[in-house]
Amino acid sequence: MGRNGRVNFSELENFKKDIEKSLGNTAVNEFIEDCAKELAARLLAKVIERTPVGRYDGNSYTCISEISHKGGKVKGKVGGTLRRGWTAGKSANAYEYVNSLNVKHIDNKYIIEVINPVKYAEYVEFGHRTRGGKGWVEGHKMLTVSEYELQSNARSIIEHKLKKELEKCFK
Repeated sequence: MGRNGRVNFSELENFKKDIEKSLGNTAVNEFIEDCAKELAARLLAKVIERTPVGRYDGNSYTCISEISHKGGKVKGKVGGTLRRGWTAGKSANAYEYVNSLNVKHIDNKYIIEVINPVKYAEYVEFGHRTRGGKGWVEGHKMLTVSEYELQSNARSIIEHKLKKELEKCFK
């Protein structure tokens, strides 16, 4: 045990003030909004990649993947309306598009709506009956699968962003 020792806590107080300044309410809200935008952009990037592109040859329609576009030429009209719909046709880059969106703050939730306004998006996602109602076309689950994938990585993505933010405080 020490007797009548003196300790100078001024450096610790300065450090505390720096952290409070860096991580004040405004900074925390901005950080959470940045995390929400990062997660939304990653979700969009995944779902855009998974969204099928249609090929129209005369009267028939075939769903093809992006891989066939890269390898060679595709004859006939090529679609892509559904894929472009994820970013409302404004940008091919998910990160640019997400940065243009507003983050809604409702109660303790930060919300960014990821929607595809193309009228048949739901049918491609979840599946639909064929003409005449005798068959069923399976859905592609491009959004559903992308959501599950992102949920498994979300914690590590946020932890990485938080670590970078805290490193700013210690510099």
